[in-house]
This record gives sequence, C-alpha cells and structure tokens, in this order.
Amino acid sequence: MATYKIQVATGNIMLAGTYSTVSITLIGTRGKSHKQQLNNRGRDFVPGAVDEYEMPCARDLGALLLVQLHKEPYLFFPKDSWLCDFVKVTTQHGTTYHFPSYQWLEGYGTLTLREGAAKTVADDSGNSILLEHRKEELKRRQECYGWKEYAPGWPRCIDAESTDDLDSSSKFTLTKTTVFGLRAAKSELELRLKGFSNQEGSWESLDDIGKVFWFKKTPVTEYVADHWKDDDFFGYQFLNGVNPVLLQKCTEIPANFPVTEKMVAGSLGNSTTLQKELTKGNIFIADYKILEDIPTCFLNGKPQYLAAPLCLLHLNPEGKVKPLAIQLSQTPGFETPIFLPSDPEWDWTLAKIWVRMANFHVHEVNTHLLEAHFHCEVYTMATLRQLPMCHPIYKLLIPHTRYTLHINTLARTSLIQPGGVFDKATATGRDGMLKLLAKGVQASTYTALCLPDDLEKRGVATLPNFYFRDDGMKIWNAIQKLASGIVGLYYKSDTAVKEDPELQAWVREIFTEAFLGLKSSGVPSTLETKDELVKFLTMIIFCCSARHAAVNSGQFDFAAWMPNTPATLRQPPPKSKGLATLKSILDTLPEVNSTCALLSLLSVVSYEPGDLRPLGYYPDEHFTEEEPRKLIAEFQECLAKISKEIDQRNKELPIGYLYLNPSEVQNSVSI
Repeated sequence: MATYKIQVATGNIMLAGTYSTVSITLIGTRGKSHKQQLNNRGRDFVPGAVDEYEMPCARDLGALLLVQLHKEPYLFFPKDSWLCDFVKVTTQHGTTYHFPSYQWLEGYGTLTLREGAAKTVADDSGNSILLEHRKEELKRRQECYGWKEYAPGWPRCIDAESTDDLDSSSKFTLTKTTVFGLRAAKSELELRLKGFSNQEGSWESLDDIGKVFWFKKTPVTEYVADHWKDDDFFGYQFLNGVNPVLLQKCTEIPANFPVTEKMVAGSLGNSTTLQKELTKGNIFIADYKILEDIPTCFLNGKPQYLAAPLCLLHLNPEGKVKPLAIQLSQTPGFETPIFLPSDPEWDWTLAKIWVRMANFHVHEVNTHLLEAHFHCEVYTMATLRQLPMCHPIYKLLIPHTRYTLHINTLARTSLIQPGGVFDKATATGRDGMLKLLAKGVQASTYTALCLPDDLEKRGVATLPNFYFRDDGMKIWNAIQKLASGIVGLYYKSDTAVKEDPELQAWVREIFTEAFLGLKSSGVPSTLETKDELVKFLTMIIFCCSARHAAVNSGQFDFAAWMPNTPATLRQPPPKSKGLATLKSILDTLPEVNSTCALLSLLSVVSYEPGDLRPLGYYPDEHFTEEEPRKLIAEFQECLAKISKEIDQRNKELPIGYLYLNPSEVQNSVSI
C-alpha cells in the first residue's frame, strides 16, 4: 500500500467554487490509481480554499506524471463552473509533485493536469503517455479556439460572436465585468444629466468643452487644456503622447512638401538654416500618407472630413521639438498652402488641429487597435492553440494573454460594430476604419514592433526629453533579460529551437494570422536560433504589456480637452490663409453629441477596471522549478527599480510621463 497526500486549490474569486462531486485519479510511471472521490466533512472547493485529502493506493505509482480531476453531478445541484488553481500530491517518501491548472472546468467532465516542470516535446521523447497528452491537449484547444475573418485584410480573430461564446478561462471575472459596466453607465449618466449626449450643433465656446467630465480632471487633462495651443506642447505629444511611434528624422525635404528656407527662417532664427538643421539631424517629420483615400461619413446628417497632412518639426537648442510647417495634403499646389507658425493665430491653430485629428485616426486604428489589440490577440490564440501547458514558452507567455480574447471580442461587438462609436463620433465611420486598418496591416513591420530597432530606424534614438523611449527601453531590456534566461534554461542550442515542432507551428501561425503571411513585414515565419527566439518573445511581451499601456492609458488624458484630439472635423481643409477665426474653428470641431460619444468611451477604456495584474506580477505559478522562479524574482526586482526611477524623474517634470511605470503597466491587453 502507498498513501498520497493531496491538496486541491480553488481560485480565490467570486463564484470560483463548485457544488459538484470531484474525484481524482493519479497516473505515474508504474501505473494508474483508482478513481477516488475528494470529500471532507462540510463543503469542499469554496473560493480561496486549499482542501487536503489522503488517498490510499494499492501500490506505489512511481514518479507521478498526470492527475485527472473528474467533475460530476451531486444531488440536485445544477451544473456550475469550477476554477481549479492547482493540485499538489505528496508521496509517502516526502516527494511533492506540483500540477498547475489555473483554468475553469465548466459543467461536467475530466480535467487532466500534467506535472509542472516545463518540458519541450524533445524532453518527452520516449514517453508515450506524455506525448499523447500533449497531442490531445492541443487538439482540444484548437477545437475550442477557432479562427475567423472579421473583415477583409484584417488579422484573423477568435471565432466568437459574443463574449458568451468564450470559455470561462478567457472571460473577465465578475468583479471586472461589474466595475467596467458601472463605469460606462456612470459616464453616460453624467452626460445625460448635463444634456450633452443628444445635443447636436457646435459648441458655443471653448469654455463649454471643459464642462464635459469636470469631475474626472487630472493634472494631465488640466495641463492639456492650458497648453493645447502651445507649439512646444504640440511637439511634445509626438514624443510622449499616445502615439509616440510615428515621428521620424527627416534628412531631405520631400518633393511633395516644398518647404523653403525663407518659409522657416523666422522660426529657426538667424544663426542657422534649414539645410544646416537637416544636416545636423535636427529636422523631423510626421507623415500621414496612410490616410489618403480613406472614405469619410456623415454625422448628424452632415459630411465629415479627413486629411493626410505632412508636418515638419525642429529640435531647437533648448531641446524642444516644435512644428515648423504643416501641409494638409500629400499633393502640393495653389489650394494647398503650407501653414507656418508666423501665420495668423487661428490659421496656425487650425492647421495643428488637422494634424491632431489625423494623428487620432492613425493612432486609434493602427497603433492601438491593430498593433496593440488585434496582433496581441493572435499572439494569444497561437499560444493557446500551438503550445501545451507544459511548454516553457507557454508558461512564460500565458500571463501576458489574460483577458485579451474577452476585451477584443467586446470591442468587435460594441466599439467597432455598425452603429458603434466609429459611426457616432469619427470622420471615417466604421467603413473608413475597416479600410484604414487593412492598410495598416500591409504597412506593419517587425522592425516597428521591436523598440530598439524602431527607434534606430526612425532616427529618434537620441532625442532629448523622450520619456517613452527612456522608460520603454528599460522595460524592453528587463523583458529581454527574462526571456533570455528562460530560453537558456530550456533550449541548450540553436538546433533545439529549430527542431521544436510546437514552437515552429506557433511562430508560423503568428506570421500567417497576424501578418497575413506578408514577407514584406519582416516578421519571421520560422525561428532558427536562440537569439531569434529571445527577440521574438521580448517583442510579444513588450507589445502585450508596455506598448499597449503607452498607447492606451493616456487616451482620456490627451483627448478630454477635445480640441487637442478631435476625432472628426466638419469643414474641409482650408485652401487659403487668413480666413480662420475662433467662430469658424468652433464650427469645424466635432458637434456636442459626437464629442460626448467619444469621450464617454475613452473615459472608460483608459483606466483598468479592477482585477489588476501589473507587469511582472504572476500570482498563477506556472513555473514550478527553482531556476525560472529565480529569473522571475530578478525581473520583478528590476521593474521595481525602474518604477522608483520613473517616480523620481516625474517629480521634476511639469507634466509627468506616467504610462510606462511598471507599477501601472498591465501584464496583458485587458482593457
């Protein structure tokens, strides 16, 4: 006879427990146990409990490989779902085996868990039981997580018509769902009480715009309202606003943007020239060519307008980036004036508003929805479909996939569906948005997603006061060190990487489903070396956490003062100078109800609605060995140090850069 001590942990969240009958079977190298019911006096499997049992067995089962949890009906209780965190089994010799779960068992059925040591398929060679378990687990997952096309030219997504179709392991907790819903209702209620939600027509004054969400003012929203017309703040947002991945160095004035020395001489000063500044590397450009030919829509029965501007900027001796010239079309001509800081105040202000509106669309559709949401959904899907739970790369990545399928399914069924916010508040409407994102897929590159490569390619690696770069590179390097350590533990050679069929299927699926197999993207379809794997993993974790935080968390801060980030404009781009007035700008900015529809959304999605897991916080212990746990502890210490450095720096800034503080960055795309 052998006796095993068993611990079964139930998740510590609301409704995680079960009233069902739960039994267990142990499988080891020497055989399989009988099926034994787990039943103590009183109720078992309540939320947060770790229930303990003893299991006699006719013989020693040898090294334990698998446990099976059988969930079956009990009396008259209805079907329910149970969140099992883990099982631990201790033998009579004192050896403890860990079986991580952290997944829901819905209804009735059997959940088979593998001992927690991370193993590649090569590590299991010769063990038919474990090889068969890997195969069956992936087969089941691929049936559960199927692909579909949402729109032509888009990355593919999970085949789910609503969040109800998702399995419980992919859904928001009840707490998160409740807070999310209450916050949205509160925002809508405030607007209705103020009479804004259904009010068409122009804002009567700029002061009236400030009355929207007055109770949600933050130091950043206040700063934006006070400085939105300042040229240095306009330039600052290209570095530290919500779209800090667009600006690039300009070494030669484009032929379709005929800015002359005379035009910018007053802005540059007497001690230099445009050519000298180009040579020094002090001229930068923001090009919105991707917006060309994107259709626009009608709001409140009136046509809306979009432009594809070019904006030239200068890094001045004080270390500030300021706009030099703006052209509101990709095609120069008599009716396409180049606007300058020396123009009348409202002419120049209106030109900057057009750039900010263009930036909204490129940011919201491509930088945010495409690269921070829908790409990350494919990373999540491929991890679930191609890597079994025992795979070291699954264990590394799974915390960075939490809630991504839920938030993206919610976006497809509310945010971007017909009649959603794009149809209520933006110049493109939904149809234009669909086309813009498809263009973004064609333009997306691996280089742009890898922060060091992106900074170098855009020529912005040495710009001063670039806090997105400073904080982002610290986080990138910390993630890279963690990824390198994990890869080094489980892959002893480049050949081991190349010959891992599960890993190769994983990267191939990402290349095919996120980047549509486009070789022009530069995204690898195979991984040949350990270094290639480390870089790819670093990119994925960074994009699912820090990059998403950088382009999401500041949305309300920078858009609450609507003239700084309009989503549409109601008059066509000006064809001449000297005509703009405050009144004409108010008649160009979005109408009251359109403004409110957008800000109501941004006030909800810019902040995490509870159930937070900051970067590096891994309460679900998928790694059970000492070596990876040590690497994770070092990663957490590094992130804590980065947080302290950011907090100290921000104390000395007029407007702190908050969005890449690791304590505020979430592990995953979960909002």
